[in-house]
Amino acid sequence: MLSSPDLSFSRTLPIVVFNQLGELLEQMAQTVGSAALVLTEAVLVRIYIPVEWQRQRFTLVVSEQFSVLLVGTFEQGSRETEGEEIYSEINAQLTFNLEAIATFISELRDLFECDSYTHQNLERYQQIIRPNNATLQSQFTLLLLEYLLIQPNQEIIASPSPVGPAVYICQPVEDALKKQISQERLLNQVTTQIRKSLDLPVIMATAITQVREFLELDRLVIYKFAGSQVNTQPYQSETIPFNETALTTGMELSVKEPAEIYCSIHENNDRHSSFISANDQPLLGDCQKYGGYIVYESRATNAISSVLNYTEENCFIRTSQCWEKYRQGFTLAVDDVEKTYALEECLLNFLRECQVRAKFAAPIMFEDKLWGLLIAHHCDEPHQWNDSEKNLLVAIAEQLAIAIHQAELMQTLTQEKQNLEQRVIERTMALRDALLAAEAASRIRSEFLATISHELLTPLTYVIGMSSTLLRWPLGELSQRQRGYLQTIHDSGEHLLAMINDILDLSQIEAGKTALNISEFSLVNVAENAVKSLRKKATSEQINLILDLQIDPRRDRFTADAKRVEQILLNLLTNAIKFTPESGSVTLRLWVEDDTAIFQVEDTGIGIPEEQLPLLFEKFQQLDTPYRRRYEGTGLGLALTKQLIELHRGRIEVESTVSIGSIFTVWIPTQAVRVVS
Repeated sequence: MLSSPDLSFSRTLPIVVFNQLGELLEQMAQTVGSAALVLTEAVLVRIYIPVEWQRQRFTLVVSEQFSVLLVGTFEQGSRETEGEEIYSEINAQLTFNLEAIATFISELRDLFECDSYTHQNLERYQQIIRPNNATLQSQFTLLLLEYLLIQPNQEIIASPSPVGPAVYICQPVEDALKKQISQERLLNQVTTQIRKSLDLPVIMATAITQVREFLELDRLVIYKFAGSQVNTQPYQSETIPFNETALTTGMELSVKEPAEIYCSIHENNDRHSSFISANDQPLLGDCQKYGGYIVYESRATNAISSVLNYTEENCFIRTSQCWEKYRQGFTLAVDDVEKTYALEECLLNFLRECQVRAKFAAPIMFEDKLWGLLIAHHCDEPHQWNDSEKNLLVAIAEQLAIAIHQAELMQTLTQEKQNLEQRVIERTMALRDALLAAEAASRIRSEFLATISHELLTPLTYVIGMSSTLLRWPLGELSQRQRGYLQTIHDSGEHLLAMINDILDLSQIEAGKTALNISEFSLVNVAENAVKSLRKKATSEQINLILDLQIDPRRDRFTADAKRVEQILLNLLTNAIKFTPESGSVTLRLWVEDDTAIFQVEDTGIGIPEEQLPLLFEKFQQLDTPYRRRYEGTGLGLALTKQLIELHRGRIEVESTVSIGSIFTVWIPTQAVRVVS
């Protein structure tokens, strides 16, 4: 009857009985031999699975001679926590139906990537299913009877006497509270150390040693991805001890480059996946991108092998997306690598060689960047990771992320400081070179101006003087045409002399070599002299030149450089006459407020456009107006005027309206009776 290939049953079983059936199937697989494949729900812990698979437990045995499937589904909302069943029953189905087993394998295969070893192996085992061997089926029946039925000679254990010794029922709760307090104390120590120190190597080394000892782990390591920015120690070509403590505890630092240890494109070596694989491995082209290395390792004893500087042979298909899963906060808890990696023969052999029987990996992340992983190992026996252990390891990983973030900020700050210091040095050198160049240029300019003063002013003085002398000759000795030529020569010489003097004055002021000859003088006299000097010119231009004195005679005396003040008024009046049409007027007003003399030159000229006002006092700037061609000039008059006013610690302002006129107002404060440079 049990040899029927379609035999199956479905019923609700106690979870204890369900677990016993699973153990029985695993024992039966050992009877079949090494050709049998045994899979449990542990194979799914390294991948994301649908919700319906999360509520399901199973034990699958597949071979050419004997295949069986045990599937159990918890009711909606039921779960298991830390090995203690919240719901003690499960809906179980045991079947030998070949089609049902093949369908289950197909659904299980589709959960894995199509180019992974697990997917390929499940597809291969799906093809070898055959009807069960009658002998093996009978053996299973007998084994089932022997395992589940009560033996005649089995002793009946009497129930505990109510009069027996009392048991402290609160002891488990008290132990759990003590463990939680110790765990929080450990986490607080790590957090405090991170806050007080910026020494990342010391923080990491101390933290993993304390956590390993607290959780009684065989091995705890910190894995760093190759692309992470923060360096935990300088890279060298060999593994070095961290310190004396490291020598005694077995904690070491791997300081080789990841490409040197973990990722050889020609040899297709990949160490990364051996310790942290949540599914498969990275693409060959992404080897450098996803490669990494273990920077810290803490071992319980030296008898436990070190996983530093170890490279396995090529046995992985690199199509992994597990790095993205870790970046999203995925944690990998493997209770028994023998069950989880039953279909990954090469990886399983490697884990056996490295003495890894159970492992847990938590991501170390900050600012959505995956820096590395905190990985815990049990080396000899399977270990069921409970919530307390998982929570502590995840919390430690988060604190390490904070420490790494602090170190990265400090590293960035230090780099920026060094860059800034370098830029300051470079800028200082550039300024020194510029200063030397400016001093050389100033020296050359001074020499040039001295040459100009001698080579131009001296002959120009002769030209003006001799032309003036000739113009005084009687009319009979010179014709009218000759007099016109001489007048042109004289006027051009005077104009050229004024331009050269303006250039020399401006250069002297800019070089800081101009001194004000301070003395007491009459403001009225200075204003009258300026107007008198330009009266003839204004009359020839048919412009009415007006002097408006609004000054109290008692405040007429003023202290400043009389010659420079008169030069300021002449420049402003000349500019006003120059740009005022015929029949217009130019007015010079004068008054005193407190200790400040105020001069105001108002004209009815063409005005200045608002957008050109900023250029008004610039050197060699002449505003673009209809009168520009009529009155040529260097554009130095107003620039020199502004420099002379500022030399007196005064100021000048302009108000202008196009086609109406302009008003220039000058404030000059009284000066101390001394020479001001």
